[in-house]
Amino acid sequence: MIEFGSERIPMQKTESNPQTVMEVLGIETEELTPERVILKMPVDGRHHQPYGILHGGVSVVLAETAASLGAWLNCDQEKETTVGLEINANHIRLKRKGTVTAVAEPLHKGRTTMVWEVRIQDEEERLLCVSRCTMAILPLKGEKGKKD
Repeated sequence: MIEFGSERIPMQKTESNPQTVMEVLGIETEELTPERVILKMPVDGRHHQPYGILHGGVSVVLAETAASLGAWLNCDQEKETTVGLEINANHIRLKRKGTVTAVAEPLHKGRTTMVWEVRIQDEEERLLCVSRCTMAILPLKGEKGKKD
């Protein structure tokens, strides 16, 4: 479940994997709409690369999480799901500690793919990373056209 205010949005999680990457990294939702997703994440030792700065891969996880949630909100959730197809990221500024905010907005919302731009900023709204994520829209198991 993704918690957003008093609303709980169901997401799949299994007993063999009781924590999602969002829980492990402390990612919290600020806004969830089909047109914009805002996530916040602390930056501490869990998020550092060996030199004590925010790991670029963690920024990419944050960006893809935001794009994934936005794409999922735009599909027929009873019949479809979304998965990352491609992602790129430009790391512009380093971050050692504090909080970062990811703002994701769609550039393209198609029938089988979506493209989302994600901007990650610090508390002073300085750009740390910009990412573009292409999401594939897939039918859920048992839906027409789905290969088991």
